[in-house]
Amino acid sequence: MRLLLACICSLFLISACGPKQEKRSLANPELISYKVEQTMKHDTLAYTQGFLIHDGKLFESTGREGSWIGIVDPKKGTSDKKVILDDKYFGEGITILNNKIYQLTWEQKTGFIYDLNTYELLKEFSYPMEGWGLTHNDKNLIMSDGSNSLYFLDTASLAVVNKMNVTYEGVAVSSLNELEYVDGFIWANLYQKDLIAKIDATTGQIVAFLDLADLTYRTGLLSPNMDVLNGIAWHEGTQSLLVTGKLWPLIYVLKLDDKVASK
Repeated sequence: MRLLLACICSLFLISACGPKQEKRSLANPELISYKVEQTMKHDTLAYTQGFLIHDGKLFESTGREGSWIGIVDPKKGTSDKKVILDDKYFGEGITILNNKIYQLTWEQKTGFIYDLNTYELLKEFSYPMEGWGLTHNDKNLIMSDGSNSLYFLDTASLAVVNKMNVTYEGVAVSSLNELEYVDGFIWANLYQKDLIAKIDATTGQIVAFLDLADLTYRTGLLSPNMDVLNGIAWHEGTQSLLVTGKLWPLIYVLKLDDKVASK
């Protein structure tokens, strides 16, 4: 009996001395480190809903009355407004694919498609959920509705062809908002949080987060009327991530130390 107890104790000590696996959770997530390379001006009246770079131009869409789509001049913090919606529509996310701009609206469940060169309205479409964020993977449009689901839309029929639930360590993560697709991952703002989730676009699993609480704090000191973090634009040429928020005075250009990219 003593020999058996000794063996059990020795096994316990061996296992206790082994390498610990730190358990991750939403309260203690895997984080991506970053540094701020530069800042640019942003319109403090822009209630940012969509944010992207296309052909070297920074596009933005906004919500509330007079929702618009425009091209941002980061030197002045102003936008050349190309589309202004009727006040009955609350503008949401945008994306650009095949020389067309796709735009969502919030509770109206109506989307718009514009010619990229003329900004002429080409088509309206509808969807059964609320419209929040929008991006694409070169094949399908990808949209969020504030839940933990992402919807993949066929670009011809605009019908939902796939629905993917987003989780972190097995726990559903909701409030997915503005989106950006980069190299097999979907980056998503979490509404009313200082976090951006990096989501595997094939599995829906979040591999890590950007915690931008420091930027939110710094921005609040500059502009007390600022609202939540919202706006992600990837600059392929410089491999930089541009982020901003609703009514923020600045756009932050981030260089990521993204060691979890291959995990």
